[in-house]
Amino acid sequence: MKNREEQLNRLSLTLLFAGLVFVVLFVTMLVITGVIILLVRQDVLEPGQSPARFNGYIAVIALISIVVGTVLAATAGRIPLRTVNAIINAMNRLASGDYKTRLSFSGPLAKYPVARELTDSFNKMAAELESTETLRADFINNFSHEFKTPIVSIAGFAKLLKHGKLSESERREYLDIIESESLRLSEMATSVLNATKVENQEILTNVTRYNLSEQLRECVLILESRWEPKGLELRLEFDEYDICANEELLKQVWLNLLDNAFKFTPAGGWVELGIDEEQERLRVSVVNSGSYIPPEKREDIFRKFYQADESHATQGNGIGLAVVRRAVGLHRGEVFVDSGDDRTAFIVSLPKEQR
Repeated sequence: MKNREEQLNRLSLTLLFAGLVFVVLFVTMLVITGVIILLVRQDVLEPGQSPARFNGYIAVIALISIVVGTVLAATAGRIPLRTVNAIINAMNRLASGDYKTRLSFSGPLAKYPVARELTDSFNKMAAELESTETLRADFINNFSHEFKTPIVSIAGFAKLLKHGKLSESERREYLDIIESESLRLSEMATSVLNATKVENQEILTNVTRYNLSEQLRECVLILESRWEPKGLELRLEFDEYDICANEELLKQVWLNLLDNAFKFTPAGGWVELGIDEEQERLRVSVVNSGSYIPPEKREDIFRKFYQADESHATQGNGIGLAVVRRAVGLHRGEVFVDSGDDRTAFIVSLPKEQR
C-alpha cells in the first residue's frame, strides 16, 4: 500500500513538471497567435504580399516566439531549479561534514507529498549520519583509552621484571597481570576484526548443517570464566535441534549475547538459554536477571559503537550487538530485545534452512 502511494506521488510530480512545460508552450502559442491576428487586422499580412516581405514578417514572428518562450521557460523553470539547487547545496554541506544540515521547502511545494517524502528521507539520513559520527568519535576516544590502559600496564610491569630484585610471589603476580592484559588486548583487537569482516560480507557462505543445541552448550563452556566467579545459575533446558547456517557466524552471535548476559547479571543471578521451534524457523532466547534496557535505547544498542552503559563502568566497545544484528541478517533472520520486570531477553529468530 505504501509503495503504491509513493508511485502515485512520483507520478503526480512528473505530471506537475509536464504541466509546466505545457503551460509554457500554450502561452507561447497564444502570444504568437495574438501577434498574427493583430498583423492581419492591421493589414500588415496580406495574401498578395511579395514572398520576401512575407518571409520577413514570419522571421519577426519566429523571433518574438523565441524570446517569449525563453522568458516563460526561464520564469517557470525557476521553481524546479530552486528546489534542485536547495537539494544540491544541502548535499554538499552534508558531504563536507556538516551533519546538522537539514532540508526544508517553503511555499506550496512544502505541502506536496513528494516534497515531504524527500525532506523526510534527507533529514533522516542526515540525523543517522550525525548520530553515527557522534558514536564513532566516542568509540575512538573510549577505545583508544581502553587500548592504552593495558599497554601501559604491560610496559610498566615488564619494566619492573626487567630490573629484577623481586620475590617469587611478586614476579608471578606481575606475570599474571601481563598475561591478563595481553589477553584483554587480543580480545579487543579480535572484536574489531570480526566486526569488520561481518560488515563487509554480503553473501552468506560456508553454510553447513550442524547441531545448534550443542553449539550453544559449547559457547556457555567457552565463557565459563565469565559466569563461574559470579555464581550465576544457568538454566539450559532445550531439546536437540539442527540448523543449516554458517557455523562460525552464529557462534559469534551466541558468544556476544551470552557474554552480555553474564556481564550485566549481578552476582547470584540467573541466565536462561532456550530454543523453540516455529514451523520453518528456530527461536533462540537468551534471558538474564537483574538488568533493564529502557525502551528508547532498545534500537540504539544494535548500532555500532553504541554503549547503553554511558558511564563505561562495564567492559565493552559497543560492537558486539552490531555484529549480532548483521550476522543474523545475513541468515535472513531477526533479533529482538524485550526488557522489564528485572529481566532482559534477546530473541533470535532464524530459518532452519538457507536457500
